[in-house]
Amino acid sequence: MAGGAAPYSAVWKLYQPYCKRINFVPFVFVLLLCSASYLLGIWQHGGSSTSFSSAVLTSVSCDGKAAAGGSSLVGAASTLDFAAHHSTDESNAAASAVQEFPACDVKYSEYTPCEDRDRSVRFERDRLIYRERHCPGKGELLRCLIPAPAGYKNPFPWPASRDAAWFANVPHKELTVEKAVQNWIRVEDDKFRFPGGGTMFPNGADAYIDDIERLIPLRDGSIRTAIDTGCGVASWGAYLLSRNILTMSFAPRDSHEAQVQFALERGVPAMIGVLASNRLPYPSRAFDMAHCSRCLIPWHLFDGQYLIEVDRILRPGGYWILSGPPINWKRHWKGWERTEADLSAEQSAIEAVARSLCWKKLKEKDDIAIWQKPTNHIHCKANRRVIKSPQFCKTPNGDAAWYTKMETCITPLPEVGGIREISGGELQKWPARLMAVPPRIASGSLDGVTAEMFSRDTKLWKKRIGYYKTVINQLGQMGRYRNLLDMNANFGGFAAALIDEPVWVMNVVPTAANTNTLGVIYERGLIGTYQDWCEAMSTYPRTYDLLHADSLFSLYKNRCGMEDILLEMDRILRPEGTVILRDDVDVLVKIKSITDRMKWDSQIADHEDGPLHREKLLLVVKTYWTAPDQSQEQQN
Repeated sequence: MAGGAAPYSAVWKLYQPYCKRINFVPFVFVLLLCSASYLLGIWQHGGSSTSFSSAVLTSVSCDGKAAAGGSSLVGAASTLDFAAHHSTDESNAAASAVQEFPACDVKYSEYTPCEDRDRSVRFERDRLIYRERHCPGKGELLRCLIPAPAGYKNPFPWPASRDAAWFANVPHKELTVEKAVQNWIRVEDDKFRFPGGGTMFPNGADAYIDDIERLIPLRDGSIRTAIDTGCGVASWGAYLLSRNILTMSFAPRDSHEAQVQFALERGVPAMIGVLASNRLPYPSRAFDMAHCSRCLIPWHLFDGQYLIEVDRILRPGGYWILSGPPINWKRHWKGWERTEADLSAEQSAIEAVARSLCWKKLKEKDDIAIWQKPTNHIHCKANRRVIKSPQFCKTPNGDAAWYTKMETCITPLPEVGGIREISGGELQKWPARLMAVPPRIASGSLDGVTAEMFSRDTKLWKKRIGYYKTVINQLGQMGRYRNLLDMNANFGGFAAALIDEPVWVMNVVPTAANTNTLGVIYERGLIGTYQDWCEAMSTYPRTYDLLHADSLFSLYKNRCGMEDILLEMDRILRPEGTVILRDDVDVLVKIKSITDRMKWDSQIADHEDGPLHREKLLLVVKTYWTAPDQSQEQQN
């Protein structure tokens, strides 16, 4: 033993001077503290994800500090109720706590800030400019919560919602009177019924779509995205869903009272919008098919500018369908109360604009006419020597469409090597195009975006949706959610991962995003829009069942106030709707200090990869509350 100890004694003497200068106490203390924290984390989290109703989540007070008895990331267990309650007590018991954000006056229950009727009268009526977006200034913003009307109920689950809605949710009878003979909508007791009729399809939307299907293919997957201009209550889009065609429907506010609101209440994609002076908020080459059924848009006026805009958003080889005036005017001119000469001249003018865009008229049968856009612009550019107008845009940015003025020039398609080549790349048929690398990425036209990045993103969102379903059990329940909004959609991975669920997703690419990916989203066979979240969205209150925002507040840091974005989210979220926010934990703590004053119940949950990630989730349920029942108040 003595002989073996000698070397160690020599080593000790060698290092003894250095050791005397080092105090090991702080190192030992830190080591013990880290070990205790690690063991505590393992004990609390159990090493696996649990459902939101039983998970241990962060409890954060309004001052941004952790609740007593917990760390900044782990607090007392709490339960959020994501379930829908059709028979919720309307006494507003859920709002018993003092709220710092008051309820707005009931007159704002259908308030659409950027399409406000009182503000719109300040703008030109020519070309419907007054019906475009005109948003309130900073000093005009409401600092209150938009109430649901008295008696509001959760919408019927899909597919029942396609045919019925609660009267209390959209209390307007104007369309039932104005469009009674056209079978748009009718009232039955406390419900609206949607028979599927329309001005140009008295036998119903299904029969009308069958007529279109006899002229172009609708079931082989070549047509996936469509746009319906002047959509009414969106029955065309509603019935196309059974053919796996996803339609963006839009109409101006109050052209017919609440038509877009009815569409959204039915669980059908729709937005407030109008063809006036600005481009529609969609990228170029977005839609496989565009449709107008007596939409009252003067296609032949203003140098064909509205058809030029349709040309911009149609993909190469896409279809434009027109029914109603002036199509089949020889049969209908008396009923339309217009002269034969007037209708004949209008049709001739529309035909001339279509030819100038190099569209080919495929069919005109009975009340339906269909044109097709060319698959490339080789011949179209050659014939500009003969057809002088419109010329091709000299400085084109076809995807610029946020407050971008329409032009009377053709947005050129991407260059091709031969006449048989499809500009921009050929899209696969649905459903293969959902997971295929989009042509905009495969061609390298998006700087810094690669096919590998796209593939990783697709796999990542599949994993994340799986995790979301473990913390929000209702996300996997059929019928609980229908209208979803992804507020910072990137490649549309969130929507793609939910494709087998009975939901649709409005994919928003913020104008503040570093890369414009909305064209990629459309190439996947999904739909979406541009949006600046410092402004209100072009939709009615209570539009969406679930809002998803990935790093949105980090993106908008120093651009506008958190409160402004959160109040807009509250406006467009249904009572008992859900919000999923992903962001840095410090950002979420600040957000929670605001949402705790908004009649929202919320908790912070860990990242899907565990508690060591700074990125967390803030999971929210908007509580049920409504405006007071004025009839009962008057009786009292």
